[in-house]
Amino acid sequence: MFDLDGVLVDSEPVWEEVRRAFVAEHGGTWQPDTQSRLMGMSTQEWAAYLHSLGVSLSPDEIARGVVDQMAARYRDEVPLMPGAVKTVRRLHESVTLGLASSSPRTLIDVVLEAAGLTACFAATVSTEEVERGKPAPDGYLEAARRLGVDPRKCVAVEDSSNGLRSAHAAGMRVIAVPHPRYPPAPDALALAGRVLPDLDALTTELLGSPS
Repeated sequence: MFDLDGVLVDSEPVWEEVRRAFVAEHGGTWQPDTQSRLMGMSTQEWAAYLHSLGVSLSPDEIARGVVDQMAARYRDEVPLMPGAVKTVRRLHESVTLGLASSSPRTLIDVVLEAAGLTACFAATVSTEEVERGKPAPDGYLEAARRLGVDPRKCVAVEDSSNGLRSAHAAGMRVIAVPHPRYPPAPDALALAGRVLPDLDALTTELLGSPS
């Protein structure tokens, strides 16, 4: 099971730039911990949170405005993480892949299509499609359900604190590939069975290893 933002796509800097500018443009105040709090939230959750920062639009309007700007940025260029395409295609040859992302469905589809990876994933889930976003386990549990597999037999690849907590809460074995700019909290990183420096280090042998 892959996460998308921060694992396959170097999107967190783009998300931060777009949302920070959107908050400032519409009368809100960005807080020092805002970016770390937003990572892993579902669309509904982060839109409501930005509204609470003083943005003078409804959460629905905030979500539409930010997602439209993100989609426009992605259509210009998808900032893939080093090794993302090669790793996904390599693993796809021998294991079944799923994806559980906090991104809205629109952005998931844009990214996977642009990267030529759509066919590599047997199931993809946006936390828009479940009740709760990360750190709740809902997205990962739904991805496992769509694949018809026991979550406890899945391995999740995550980067963020909320993502690591989500996958662990779903009962999955967790491999962390921390983003250098947005490292996870120590307590969240401790939930990972392995911590890798990059995607190139992710092998089928490692996926089958219990520790």
